[in-house]
Amino acid sequence: MRHLFAAFFLAGFALFAQAENRGLPDFTGLVEQQGPAVVNISTTQSIRRGGRAEQPFPFDENDPMFEFFRRFIPRQPGMPGFPGAPREFQSRSLGSGFIVSADGYILTNAHVVEAADEILVRLTDKREFKARVIGADRRSDVALIKIDATSLPSVRFGDPNTLRVGEWVVAIGSPFGFDNSVTAGIVSAKGRSLPQENYVPFIQTDVAVNPGNSGGPLFNLQGEVVGINSQIYSRSGGFMGISFAIPIDVAMEVQSQLRATGKVSRGRIGVVIQEVSKELAESFGLSEATGAAVNAVETGGPADQAGVEAGDVILKFNGKVVDSSSDLPRMVAATRPGSKVTMQLWRNGTSRVVTVVVGEIAEEKLASRGPRNGKPVDRAANRLGLVVAELTAEQKRELKVNGGLLVEEVRSGPARAELRPGDVILAIISRGESTEIRGVEQFNRLLERLDRAANVTLLVRRDDVQTFVTIKGLPGRRGE
Repeated sequence: MRHLFAAFFLAGFALFAQAENRGLPDFTGLVEQQGPAVVNISTTQSIRRGGRAEQPFPFDENDPMFEFFRRFIPRQPGMPGFPGAPREFQSRSLGSGFIVSADGYILTNAHVVEAADEILVRLTDKREFKARVIGADRRSDVALIKIDATSLPSVRFGDPNTLRVGEWVVAIGSPFGFDNSVTAGIVSAKGRSLPQENYVPFIQTDVAVNPGNSGGPLFNLQGEVVGINSQIYSRSGGFMGISFAIPIDVAMEVQSQLRATGKVSRGRIGVVIQEVSKELAESFGLSEATGAAVNAVETGGPADQAGVEAGDVILKFNGKVVDSSSDLPRMVAATRPGSKVTMQLWRNGTSRVVTVVVGEIAEEKLASRGPRNGKPVDRAANRLGLVVAELTAEQKRELKVNGGLLVEEVRSGPARAELRPGDVILAIISRGESTEIRGVEQFNRLLERLDRAANVTLLVRRDDVQTFVTIKGLPGRRGE
């Protein structure tokens, strides 16, 4: 009886092992072959202090760790906030990247290398190289950098369009500075549209991605790069099961333009659009909720010259069906400026076709970091965790605004999910009142008056578009 039980146990274990082998892939070969092409990227930025005393600890005042450090860690000479501390210090950050050609070209995220004074790339064999930025595109969050080296290992590229939801994928990067960390998961969704991200159909995964993974590759099981890990959805600042990657075909199109000209040229037609809901489709006389409804048309713009009117629904662009409004910006942006394309419109219950000459999106006019008008920049973060600065007269002319504050950094707090460097805050709306923003002190005073956990809505200009952004749940004031 004992032998019979043992035989049944061994047979059952063997079947279980076979099922496990069939269900769980082995990533070891992929990591061994492709890991050497993944690099660690560290950046250094010189930051000049303002007139006010800087905080001596690497935490925002609303962070629970701030009070602990303030009480129990003594300040030392040379620390920020200590008398005689240097007026300028070095800010360092970490990210990831991957080698796309043996002669030293590397892809990463634009936000990894943004405003860096020095970029250091470390390979898996411990060699280190200084890198230079060939070009960076904030709209897609893709950057191309270069190191002076030859015969480097490089990645292979796959087709993200063939990815299937539920398919296994692997990320390699440097979360929190831990080089060549490997995490795995599945594709959760494809073609995700994120708020204020109009040009990238993101791949959503449940692969563990944390600070430092940004810019690293996402592999399929064939060891081919299908995406660049770019951002996460998080309420804590750490991984919560939802991460987003830029499809590699989008990134490679961006890098080819960056390599050729150092910038990316995108098309525009000059319309403001919204999603066609079931209710809108019924009111327009459409048989299904599809296309992009035109809310407004820029006077004198390409769409205006083609005869597009507010109230039209764009059903096709250049022969491609516009399934949802989020499809149209990507289609237009991918079209070479100056091209003549046809658009199928729905107007007053009938379909018509117009020809539009695609314009070009103006290059982003972003303020540089550093002193303005000879005055040092105040680098302290406000209650929202934002580092903001007043615009110069030239920047106001370039952006065609009368006031507002430039977001230079988003350090912590609930604003991280909604705002990004380069945004311009024009107004604050709270309790039904709208107040134009004219200066840093005025903005910070308005924030300090708001109750803890209050919601605040900001009028924000990003690129050529103004939008309302609601930030839910303010942190406590100082001393709360």
